[in-house]
Amino acid sequence: MEEVLKPDLCVIGAGSGGLSVAAAAAQFGVPVVLIEKGRMGGDCLNYGCVPSKALLAAGKRAEAVRTASNFGIDVIEAQIDHRGVHDHVHGVIAAIAPNDSIERMTGLGVRVIQASASFLDKFTVEAGRVLVRARRFVIATGSMPSIPPIPGLDEVPYFTNETIFDVSERIQHLIVLGGGPIGLELGQAHRMLGSHVTIFDTASLLANEDPEAARVLMKRLEDTQVVLYPNTRVERVERSVQGVGVHFHKDGETTIIKGTHLLVATGRKPNFKSLSLDRAGVDFTDEGIKVNEQLKTSNRRIYAIGDVIGGPKFTHLANYHAGIVIRNALFRLKPDVSAAAIPRVTYTEPELAQIGLTEDEAHKRYRRRSIRIYRWPYADNDRAQCERETEGFIKVITRPDGTIVGCTIVGAEAGELLQLWVVAMARDIKIGDLTSLVLPYPTLSELSKRVAYTYYLPTLTKGWLRSIISFLRRLG
Repeated sequence: MEEVLKPDLCVIGAGSGGLSVAAAAAQFGVPVVLIEKGRMGGDCLNYGCVPSKALLAAGKRAEAVRTASNFGIDVIEAQIDHRGVHDHVHGVIAAIAPNDSIERMTGLGVRVIQASASFLDKFTVEAGRVLVRARRFVIATGSMPSIPPIPGLDEVPYFTNETIFDVSERIQHLIVLGGGPIGLELGQAHRMLGSHVTIFDTASLLANEDPEAARVLMKRLEDTQVVLYPNTRVERVERSVQGVGVHFHKDGETTIIKGTHLLVATGRKPNFKSLSLDRAGVDFTDEGIKVNEQLKTSNRRIYAIGDVIGGPKFTHLANYHAGIVIRNALFRLKPDVSAAAIPRVTYTEPELAQIGLTEDEAHKRYRRRSIRIYRWPYADNDRAQCERETEGFIKVITRPDGTIVGCTIVGAEAGELLQLWVVAMARDIKIGDLTSLVLPYPTLSELSKRVAYTYYLPTLTKGWLRSIISFLRRLG
């Protein structure tokens, strides 16, 4: 006999967005049911953000050993224990997992059901032997790897981000299909851990990022012998003696590269096929579930958040969506999901961070004379010189009055440096206001203050004024 539950809120999916909604609602005293068919914590904890950054951290340690001679330290080549790296990655997952666990959710008063969910009608979800008739539903089922229709791909073994973190031995030659953040992060991590790496993409690598910043990263990858094939069409894949052969078309010729392992990182697609959304009256396309500014679907009782609605696929965006749902569903407020500028970071070495518009996007949105572009190089930062991290720059795009519309940073700790610009854009702080900050010396954070000073330089036509500004910049 099926159990029938009638909570105020039913959340489908226990990834970052779903967990945030369930935990917040429960702490406000709302009866909540949370349904998850897979691992608690979803993609981010188990297959995405957390394990990839842990793997990169291991790779960076190995790279630090290789480059220690730059600091006058002679060391033996890094000896990498790949089983140890595997255990490190999974140890990090295990350390964070209690925050996302069934026990924690249950302790907050959430009823957790471990089963696949499917709508029976506009008001009812079936999960295992439980029927849930909630006042409101939140779909937070995330996304899954998108596999391209390349001939032969279904006949060879390949990794996705959901399987590659189970590897516990050295990969001799990793071929990566996809030059976005996932492909580049995992490709570089394995290169730093001793693998040969080749990366293909049908478009430019990091095609959605600032091209000037992307070139800095591409140069670093090429300098470390990562082989890059941008704007290249893979024609077919086949098994080979070594493992896998990739046939591709480049400059009018068809060539083959053979590797031991293949990683498919060609993007992600929303995960909702098993939900029977048509029964619930929820409109969707192949790109995702359709929602309005408050993240309501065509069935006003049902919200959808995170990767499942398409668009940018970031954990922090799903968490932002969760806050919008809580404010709307519980307090009848109407925050607008389109109101925020969402930051993003590619956690390679060097990192590439972005908030707001890129330079190209700003040129398209505004007339060329309606924007100002300011740059400052890492090489002119004293801390960057001390750390020998002089590759990269910060670029800020503003309107003529100093209103910040975008910031691009490529270089060491770019993701951390971006935080100041996230706050500035969120609070409508103009670039000139940042010159009054007192920042500790020597830190990379001074890059932000230095680039802010350049806002005033075009207006200084008198030489003595320029000298004063130059003197003040040297003082920090």
